[in-house]
Amino acid sequence: MNNVIVWHNPRCSKSRNTVALLEEKGIGMTIVKYLETPPNKEEISNILKMLNMSARELMRTKEDIYKTLNLQEESSEEKLIEAMVNHPKLIERPIVIKDGKAAIGRPIEKIVALLNQ
Repeated sequence: MNNVIVWHNPRCSKSRNTVALLEEKGIGMTIVKYLETPPNKEEISNILKMLNMSARELMRTKEDIYKTLNLQEESSEEKLIEAMVNHPKLIERPIVIKDGKAAIGRPIEKIVALLNQ
């Protein structure tokens, strides 16, 4: 099973735990360090569809940049997605993608459920 992609931030303990879980299970993965290689609008839109959530639900609303950009007042999905493209730190992590489905690893049990599908 080498079709697993992880949007990973090595500085995040939840993200590191997710990668460790996949390694323990012997699951091959492609790691995307999304802070170094930010996703584009289409990639974020696809992830939102896989997660079945809105752009705001994918955002880390406690980040300073969220407040600085006054995103709590923004209602446009397009503008929220643009903010994540321009400031990938806003994207919740980790995200695991498998067979056209995705899960955010908060809590890690969501990743386990995705892997068991």
